[in-house]
Amino acid sequence: MKRALILSGGGARAAYQVGVLQALADILPDDAPYPFPIICGTSAGAINAVALASHPGTFKESVAGLAGMWRDLSLDQIYLHGWSDIFKGIGLIALSLFNEGVGRQRPLSLLDNSPLWHLLGSKIRLENIDHEIEKGKLLAVSISAMGYSSGQTVSFFQGHPDLVGWNRYRRAGVPTRLRLEHLLASSAIPTIFPAVRINREYFGDGALRQLAPISPALHLGAESLFVIGVSGNRKSVHWGKRKPVRHSPSMAQIVGHLFNSAFIDAMEGDLEHLERLNQLLSLIPESERQASGMELRIVKNKVISPSRPVDAIAGRSVRYLPNSLRFFLRTIGATAKGGGATAASYLLFVKEFITELMELGYQDTMWEAESIKTFFDVDK
Repeated sequence: MKRALILSGGGARAAYQVGVLQALADILPDDAPYPFPIICGTSAGAINAVALASHPGTFKESVAGLAGMWRDLSLDQIYLHGWSDIFKGIGLIALSLFNEGVGRQRPLSLLDNSPLWHLLGSKIRLENIDHEIEKGKLLAVSISAMGYSSGQTVSFFQGHPDLVGWNRYRRAGVPTRLRLEHLLASSAIPTIFPAVRINREYFGDGALRQLAPISPALHLGAESLFVIGVSGNRKSVHWGKRKPVRHSPSMAQIVGHLFNSAFIDAMEGDLEHLERLNQLLSLIPESERQASGMELRIVKNKVISPSRPVDAIAGRSVRYLPNSLRFFLRTIGATAKGGGATAASYLLFVKEFITELMELGYQDTMWEAESIKTFFDVDK
């Protein structure tokens, strides 16, 4: 069975995915075949996806390498954050108002993520992807980015020669040889990190207008899906149990909801749609589906997502940021008190936040060890 790993976006929240993968590597037998011939990622999830796909070792070794990269991560390796860097970003955005809203020297962004280019270039060996495809371990790896001119989500994928691209409403699949530009474009959070030019168009974070996050895996032939989310929305809050508000929404609180709508809501909606389709298809005998030429099929899926609110963890971790960033986040309300910890969580590339999310991901997955063994057909 062709299983696909789907890694959603979310900036520093993607550390949770690493903890889940570590637990999965411990749950699966050492001699088990590589569990994911198809790997799809968006935003920071795209970096995790390509890091796994390009590693020449076993699944356990690939996960160990990815976990080591996250454990050694520091803010300096992601973006420049000094006082002058923060005010330079604000100044460039202000100056763009006198140039029809366009950056003169570089694409507009609050932060300069040039250190991330160096980090990924030194840690990820993109040339290994072809070797893994030739060995038969990997069928395809896909990362998604959004074109600012077309408004289309493009899934750039590198895979088996037999795989072909696709074109659907506001989304397309394009076979290509993946480069650093694709990774940086997919993870370019709007207004925070600069857009990246690929061929004739500038691209930004792939989650922005991703109407169907599951779609790339299905187009690439996936028959079952293992989805790692970064949302803490496992339990809905009843209207009568909501806490009374103390103030109107802060700027960061508004931005946080905009980010969530891009990084989280589309994935949850697509999964709900998949479950309903599975229920409907289960009512039609397989023989009748085949006789009628129906292309739809039941797709098994397993979803792992945070059992505790990521925003609460982020609110506690803001204090570990440097003074320049804490000042900026405090002025826009990106704190637990200001109600905007969600926005801060996407930028919290600090050891304390990363470690806690990795531990949470590991714990959440180990709690579901038995159902995971069933999903992967592992003998108990």
